[in-house]
Amino acid sequence: MAKNTMGTKLPRRLEQKMILMGEQIKLARLRRNLSIAQVAERATCSPLTIARIEKGSSTVSIGIYARVLYALQLDDDLLLIAKEDTLGRTLQDLSLKHRQRASKKE
Repeated sequence: MAKNTMGTKLPRRLEQKMILMGEQIKLARLRRNLSIAQVAERATCSPLTIARIEKGSSTVSIGIYARVLYALQLDDDLLLIAKEDTLGRTLQDLSLKHRQRASKKE
């Protein structure tokens, strides 16, 4: 069992999302009828690393996740990360100062 350190322990919601992402990567591999070994070769990593990715491991670097997505021809999906920043845009809009027009002189 892995040690619970700051680097490996994730909040439960984030852990669940990592597991879901791993499952989605596995399904993409299976849809393409590729073995773990084939994806590992294309992504230049070990089959064990692919298995860890498919289980949603948070200890695998994002660079390797990117190489696996590239090997599956899903690398454009990386551009979807933080694309819709609803909270950030709302905070930005709240901080904008509203300009007021000068009163009309008669």
